[in-house]
Amino acid sequence: MRKDFSRDVDLLTARLTALPTSWEGKRSILELKGADFNWRQMEWWAFYFEFLCRKHLYGDFHFPGDRFDNVSFDLRGFCNFDLKAKAIKSDDQRCILNDVSATNQSLHRYGVHGAIIALCDVEYNDVSRTFQRWHSALKGGLSEYEKERRTRTAVSRYRKTHANLAEILILQFNKENIEQLSTWKQGRNSNGRPRPLKYMLDLDEVDEFLVQRIAFSNVT
Repeated sequence: MRKDFSRDVDLLTARLTALPTSWEGKRSILELKGADFNWRQMEWWAFYFEFLCRKHLYGDFHFPGDRFDNVSFDLRGFCNFDLKAKAIKSDDQRCILNDVSATNQSLHRYGVHGAIIALCDVEYNDVSRTFQRWHSALKGGLSEYEKERRTRTAVSRYRKTHANLAEILILQFNKENIEQLSTWKQGRNSNGRPRPLKYMLDLDEVDEFLVQRIAFSNVT
């Protein structure tokens, strides 16, 4: 591992070890709302992880990172990093990363590209969807997407109401291992054009990229 990237990993380990690990949904969303940071998002817990990283890493890392084409990476130290959150105890062990072209450009510039993945044990709201209704009311009612979904009589997904941070994985992608990642097709834009490919990581094969694992003790 090159010296500059190793310094980033050391800083990340020291700062992220101090993150709070129990994220109650309502309290976390209200904190995001107070900071005007992505508090309307259904996957609030993933954005709360990004919010916490910004608070704990500010001054040692740049937010956001570099921009390539239409893609901005979440943060940059020596190189760019993506922030991701993934629910554990899931049948799907795949984690969608970032745009293939932008990641390759970042890798070409620095020789290495990083990812910081939060693994969380999540809880869902009850069948009466009280948490979902609370969040919708906080936003001022149903969004246009939710209204359109109701006209299609599509079933809404259960909302996550609590997340416990179990582990943080710090990954390194380089010219030697990047080809071991698979890719994910995003579908098409509203104009019918295909969306750019994204890299995808199988967490069962994470050891190929893992440089640091931060384990927390609050999850059984």
